Amino acid sequence: MAKRSETGSRLDDAARAGWLYYVAGRTQDEIAAAMSISRQTAQRLVSLAVAERLIKVRLDHPIAACLEKAEALRQKFDLRYIEVVPSDPEGISTTVGIGEAAAAEIERWLKRPDPIVLAVGTGRTLKAAVDQLPPMECPQHRIVSLTGNIGPDGSAAYYNVIFSMADAIKARHFPMPLPVLCSSAEERELLHDQPLVRSTLALGTAADVTFVGVGEMGENAPLCLDGFLGVDEMKALVAQGAAGEICGWMYDENGHILDNIVNQRVASVPLPSRDSSVVIGIAQGQRKLLPMLAALRGRLLNGLITDERAAEYLLSH
Repeated sequence: MAKRSETGSRLDDAARAGWLYYVAGRTQDEIAAAMSISRQTAQRLVSLAVAERLIKVRLDHPIAACLEKAEALRQKFDLRYIEVVPSDPEGISTTVGIGEAAAAEIERWLKRPDPIVLAVGTGRTLKAAVDQLPPMECPQHRIVSLTGNIGPDGSAAYYNVIFSMADAIKARHFPMPLPVLCSSAEERELLHDQPLVRSTLALGTAADVTFVGVGEMGENAPLCLDGFLGVDEMKALVAQGAAGEICGWMYDENGHILDNIVNQRVASVPLPSRDSSVVIGIAQGQRKLLPMLAALRGRLLNGLITDERAAEYLLSH
């Protein structure tokens, strides 16, 4: 108990130091004087506030190079929404930058006064975005999950974000009470025929805006790492031409949804039409380049949040 109390007290100090530095604009010397600590301790507390994500920073100044690439992508792929964030030359994270940008766009939609249906997929990048959302009161909106929330072992799927959103956003939430992958096509049809599931499927199809992660194929793909598919199954899918997946739906290098035994087991809502919904993919990083390009080629997406490096690849291919 004493250890937990000490940890909580240190986080309180870190939050105070972080607020003084980033919000109040105090120098580290001023923070040290205000909190009666050394300058070195003040510096460590500010760093701790960032490391523990007590401080969330957004860059509001548009960067000309990013805007130019975004406009070129908009025209090339006929996009309704596009945001390109700066790339970190030394960074290895696949969520930093785009997570914050996606959170800002989700927040803009949730601030609308008129009721909307907002659909969400799953994945690490989308979860990073949802974790950035501030508490909001928007009872006029409905938020629906496109994917099942039950993992292969019967536990809650960790990267299904509907429950994280429910913690922060006061709105009506509609989880998909299904596994991510059914055991067979017949089981999927049986589950989809349940009245509760049918209503959720219909709601997801009618979404005004949809936010999804873009997944790669291969042994290190989330579908393998999270236990939904075995390595041999994944290798067979790649051999059959699978280039990426969105909400479990696998597609080829031209963005065509594959007709294979795994897609026949996917319990997710079919991706909303880009004619009736803004379907925004969120991805960056080397492994996501081909999946993003294929999804844009096949018009699975009409919105994208990515970084400069990925934008350059998409524009040159």
